[in-house]
Amino acid sequence: MAALPSYVTVLFDGYGETISPAVERSEMERGMAKQVVLNTRPVAEINARLLFKSEADAASFETWYMDDIGRIDFFDVVHPRTGATISARFKGGDIGRLIPMIPDFSWSQRDVVLEYLR
Repeated sequence: MAALPSYVTVLFDGYGETISPAVERSEMERGMAKQVVLNTRPVAEINARLLFKSEADAASFETWYMDDIGRIDFFDVVHPRTGATISARFKGGDIGRLIPMIPDFSWSQRDVVLEYLR
């Protein structure tokens, strides 16, 4: 399985985690609503900012994205909070805009959403 390239740094700026509850809720005529768990493994999302420390790294990442994971495949990545290796993919295949941090693109970043089964 492919892995997030080692030249990509995950920044904590803009970092966030969410877990989809995967719960069906039925409102009742009286009293509290009933809830049923739909999935044993809900989808979790990580909002992350990827840092590229050279123009070549940003270009290599695009090649990896297009050729190695075909835009939608899963890849191994170290979870930024837990340190565990997880199998994730880019939500909707979207890697966001490439944003230069320095005008010559020697440092750039992308905001992405990783999704994985919890």
